[in-house]
Amino acid sequence: MINKQWHLVSRPTGEPTSSNFKLVEAPVPELQDGQVLVRQHFMSLDPYMRGRMNDGKSYAQPQPLNAVMQGGTVGEVVASRSTSFQVGDKVVGMGGWQQYALVEPAALPMWRKVDTTHVPLSAYLGAVGMPGVTAWVGLNKIIEPKSGETVVVSAASGAVGSVVGQLAKAAGCRAVGLAGGPDKCRAVVEEFGFDACIDYRQHPDLKSLSAALKEACPQGIDGYFENVGGLILDAVLLRANAFSRVAMCGMIAGYNGEPIPLAAPQLILVNRMKVQGFIVSEYLPHWPQALAELGGLVATGKLKYRETIAQGIEAAPEAFIGLLKGKNFGKQLVKLI
Repeated sequence: MINKQWHLVSRPTGEPTSSNFKLVEAPVPELQDGQVLVRQHFMSLDPYMRGRMNDGKSYAQPQPLNAVMQGGTVGEVVASRSTSFQVGDKVVGMGGWQQYALVEPAALPMWRKVDTTHVPLSAYLGAVGMPGVTAWVGLNKIIEPKSGETVVVSAASGAVGSVVGQLAKAAGCRAVGLAGGPDKCRAVVEEFGFDACIDYRQHPDLKSLSAALKEACPQGIDGYFENVGGLILDAVLLRANAFSRVAMCGMIAGYNGEPIPLAAPQLILVNRMKVQGFIVSEYLPHWPQALAELGGLVATGKLKYRETIAQGIEAAPEAFIGLLKGKNFGKQLVKLI
């Protein structure tokens, strides 16, 4: 069997291009004792991967050059010499940008079996996976919403943001999203149930965006889930209430190395705001509770999600570059079978 893999062969300066990646073919090795072979069905593309392509200091180790691009995957065990997994098990793990993942015994604890009876396999990379848990942790452990408060979410149509708003609504809050384009904004309100959504492309300056937020958030802003940074953060600070909380999840405005100045940082002091960055992998004790809640909500149809699916492993780099430009809607996946 031949395994197609994407390797990172050079570090991008500015926006990544397809030339930073190389498609490599390698034979699938014979299984040794304790190993498991997974045929991957879907692989996840996520904004954090852009940061790992750099060589500088960050919260995650840089992606090594001339090695398989790392990332989350779901698939099926097709061969096993481990007592932990049987052939036919559906699993989620960090299988990387490749068609088959050979899992070493030491890495097996990082893979988990999933039940696809009521939750589709692909959802374990989105609403019932790392993005869903990210939303759950940022909202419940940092913003800590109270009924009647207003929670604002940037990138509200994305895999993380769409879950944040739905969980905020379930907690009795007013949920206001920001997204790019009328189609995304419509879905944020009609599909995901937010109270309002602002198309940031219609508000290219601080005054205009701040006015739109004032209209959408008549009681001010108590919680803000940050995925973007830049102008949107400036506008939110202008509308923030005393003792508001900001969960800093992503700053996609600066992923290609652009500076992200802050217009009025003194508002953090004036409003006695809590601004906290977080990495979801540092909240592992909360994952079982979060995944159980999210799985139940998806299985019963109470949590909606969208997916953008690129077909075939060859499509991965272009889909990833598109993700960083906001071309996807909801969770960006690559279908491998």
